[in-house]
Amino acid sequence: MRDVSKFLTGFKRFQQSYLGEQHDLFSQLIQQGQHPRALMIACCDSRCDPALLTDCDPGDMFVVRNVANLVPPHVQATYFAATTSAIAFAVHNLEVEHIIVMGHAQCGGIRALMEHKTPTCNEEELIAKWLGIAEDARQQVLHEFQDKPMQILTHTCEQSAILVSLENLMSYPWISSRVHQGKLALHGWYFDMQTGELYEYRPESGAFEVIVDNQEVAI
Repeated sequence: MRDVSKFLTGFKRFQQSYLGEQHDLFSQLIQQGQHPRALMIACCDSRCDPALLTDCDPGDMFVVRNVANLVPPHVQATYFAATTSAIAFAVHNLEVEHIIVMGHAQCGGIRALMEHKTPTCNEEELIAKWLGIAEDARQQVLHEFQDKPMQILTHTCEQSAILVSLENLMSYPWISSRVHQGKLALHGWYFDMQTGELYEYRPESGAFEVIVDNQEVAI
């Protein structure tokens, strides 16, 4: 079993940077509390840390992470309160101006959704119940791309699931009202780990378009 010394060394670097070199920033966050501009709903995948990907400072972003970056619809809010209560806190208490749902390539959760295997243990049942939030995305992908290989089906569903989460966000009255009042904006992002590019869903084109390309870094 590998030890956790890497994490302890990393914490020491954090101390040196934010409790030392940037002490004023952290002191301000302690005294004035957090006032993040955005809520990021991201996947638990260890390769896709939202703060790392966006190079944020502490206090910039309120983050909710779960399997496959899903948002339950309002009618299921109490069943999945860990995610929905965090969203409520970000919107109601912190008054964030943006909600970003960020999916990513090679998502294990979405792949499991597309494979749709029958659960064989309690752990798999829990995962399957959660992934069921994106069942509409799976059905749509199977209907439109039924003859395509699994890699294409999964990639398409990764993006379709983002749209399901955006639609589910609008089912919450306290979110939709803020959106209509211009107080809150919703964004659907997709990080392609293979190309290093960031995409955003554009309603006007009905597609995900590159908003940050990768002209300088080779992967």
